[in-house]
Amino acid sequence: MRLRQILASAAVAVSATGGAAFADVTVSQSNSPDLGMAEQIASLMGAEHATVGAVPQDRLAALATGPAKPVKQTGAAAKSVEPAQPVLIRYEDSFLAAQPAPKGDAQWQCLQQALYFEARGESLKGQFAVAEVILNRVESREYPSSVCGVVQQGGGGGCQFSYVCDGNSDVMRDRQAADKAGRIAAIMLNGAPRGLTAGATHFHTRAVNPRWAHRFPRTAAIGAHLFYRQPGA
Repeated sequence: MRLRQILASAAVAVSATGGAAFADVTVSQSNSPDLGMAEQIASLMGAEHATVGAVPQDRLAALATGPAKPVKQTGAAAKSVEPAQPVLIRYEDSFLAAQPAPKGDAQWQCLQQALYFEARGESLKGQFAVAEVILNRVESREYPSSVCGVVQQGGGGGCQFSYVCDGNSDVMRDRQAADKAGRIAAIMLNGAPRGLTAGATHFHTRAVNPRWAHRFPRTAAIGAHLFYRQPGA
């Protein structure tokens, strides 16, 4: 089978280069089937030899070995083209503790602080849910395009997130809660799915009843917080 492929490719190569290697093949008019078959085979073999002989050696070598197999990239080259694996979240302390020590840039620090001051008393789901709200706002055209911009945004005579302008020091004194908030922030900024709040852009505690809560559809209720999605956001 491989020989036939080589011969066929060789014929194409010769034809493309304008070579005239093929011998005329004639069919015998004899009434003897055996004789006619022998003559045809002889003619075909002569044509094949002539065809192969007219092809340059480097071309024959390429035809015989076939196309080169692609080399699988490894190391840094492979990482640059392989898509990142999705993060599968388990809302458990053991899952969070198994994650790398939290660290990051200014955006990570802003998200960590927001989770610490707005939701550190909530369950893991409750803290992840608040992170979803902040990142949903970042992706919305209605809000700033960075985490720090979202959590520090003013408006309506106050701040979107109360801890920013409550007059208190923004020092995270509870180291365990700060570590937990930092781990959640890192996971969410690394592209974890947001499956808790159905695209929520707002939340409030059950102890208050803001005016916008009557206009926005509620998407979730987790712990002490109720979550809403701003239409069009």
